[in-house]
Amino acid sequence: MNFTFNSYAITLIFCGIVTLFFSYRLFQKKGEAVRFFGFMLLSNAIWSLGYGFELASDSLSQIRFFINIEYLGITTLPINWFLFCLHLAGKDSWYKKPLNLSVLLSVSLITILLVWTNDYHHLQYKSLSLDHSGPFPTLVIEPGIWYRCFTIYFYLLMGIGSYLILSTFRKADAIYRRQNYTIFVAALIPWMVNLAYLLGVRPFDNLDLTPFAFIVAIALISMAIYRFKLFDILPVAREKVLDLIQDGYLVLDGKNRVIDCNLAFKKYLQEDKKNKIIGEQIEFLFPQQNELLDFLKNHNSGKIEMKVQIHQSTFDLEADVMYLNDNQLNNEATVIKLQDLTAVKADALKSKQQTEELKKLNQLKDRIFSIIAHDLRGPLVNLSEVLKMVNTDMITVEEFKTLAPKLSRDILYTTDLLENILHWSRSQLKGYGINKTHFELRNMIINEVNYHLPSAAIKRIHIIHDVFPGMIVYADMLMIQIVVRNILNNSIKFCNEECEINITAVYNEHYQMILSIEDNGMGMSKEALKMLINGSSVSTRGTMNEKGTGLGLVICKDFMERNSGKMEVTSEVDKGTKFQLFLPISEL
Repeated sequence: MNFTFNSYAITLIFCGIVTLFFSYRLFQKKGEAVRFFGFMLLSNAIWSLGYGFELASDSLSQIRFFINIEYLGITTLPINWFLFCLHLAGKDSWYKKPLNLSVLLSVSLITILLVWTNDYHHLQYKSLSLDHSGPFPTLVIEPGIWYRCFTIYFYLLMGIGSYLILSTFRKADAIYRRQNYTIFVAALIPWMVNLAYLLGVRPFDNLDLTPFAFIVAIALISMAIYRFKLFDILPVAREKVLDLIQDGYLVLDGKNRVIDCNLAFKKYLQEDKKNKIIGEQIEFLFPQQNELLDFLKNHNSGKIEMKVQIHQSTFDLEADVMYLNDNQLNNEATVIKLQDLTAVKADALKSKQQTEELKKLNQLKDRIFSIIAHDLRGPLVNLSEVLKMVNTDMITVEEFKTLAPKLSRDILYTTDLLENILHWSRSQLKGYGINKTHFELRNMIINEVNYHLPSAAIKRIHIIHDVFPGMIVYADMLMIQIVVRNILNNSIKFCNEECEINITAVYNEHYQMILSIEDNGMGMSKEALKMLINGSSVSTRGTMNEKGTGLGLVICKDFMERNSGKMEVTSEVDKGTKFQLFLPISEL
């Protein structure tokens, strides 16, 4: 190869070598942005070296050889610039999709192939010739159709990259803005120089000054590297950082218009307002939040709580209002931080409910221990003493017979008490399960009525049941049996002689069975009824001075809730009491 070096060729070759050196140094640094910039330097170095040797060549064949080399840099330079800008703007997810990156690379690959095979189709150049009128031969190009297509592609990538940098970092801190402006100006210089060359504005005839312009651009960006510490304090995209924050952020101007927000804020808005936030008044976004609006109107700062209803969800939010004055921004602005307290409040409420339940359980536990220590021990001690007296002939058989009814009642009371304590204790065990099955209600009612007939006969109480065969409920049969037993026992206890207890069962419209147990006994006062509804244990003596533990109805209420049912009680003094048990008839 023959070369005739001139000042332009020497300058380009020298700058290309320097650019190669910088490219090598950058490849030794870490970071994706650094790598893209290093590739951009490498592309520019190939272009500069190729064009430098082209300007030093004096034959068309030798010039074509170096053009083929140049296009390795020309076709990859806009791609590396575009990827560099995408990364700086925080849009790196775009080029990480294989399809998007393959489209960019395919255009470069097609262009290189068309340049290398131009003699067969002339799509890139219609013709190439030498102009010897100047101090050294220069190439005269008549562009083909693909030359123009690639030029559009080249400018498109350069323009989009520049736009991304401007739009992303226009609100950045001062040092980031200097980085941004330096990079933008660096990109603008070769862009404008190449555009002038294509439009025919050529101060040196056929000499393409674009590689020289890229050298200037590289120099400016190099200044950003060392003076403004580009890559050392590389700005992270504002959108990416804010969108990673779980709390909602809203920025208002001096007229309470929205000027910025993050992604988390949008979940507290109705669907029809999510796409038109910027520029809207705060009243438009939160029309019902009068406390927040008054807060802003009075220029107060601090925290307030607010509720936001979005479809079927309710958010408990804490709005932290902060004001930025003229010393912090060019204009006065208001920053509102919205923190979601829904889960925190739900946990607090749950904790409070658990505390109340634990308090009730502790009270009930203390009550049970008191019963065991006193009420359960008393009847057993009395029975033991009477049996000792019988064995030692301290009392006669006739005297024992007079004591037998009282002893019988004490034993019955003790039996019921032990049964209730046993079932309640088992139900509180962690591993205790509920065995729900379908069973016929009538048979269970008949068994319980027969169980209570002896105690009802003492008071001549009539138990009337009107439950038809075939009435099926879905629950734990043992639990419902205990509930019915306790209610019947309670009704007998508070009935006078010749009273009636009516048991009926009907279906309601909510696919439930309503089992009613109603008596016309002494009834309950409003205070006692209120304590029963609240789940408090109440111990009251019956019409024949029968003792009670206060556990029975507490267990009934607990067992009904465990079986997806409920218990309702209505009562009036001297008129009687009505218990209604709502039982499911199928799986919920």
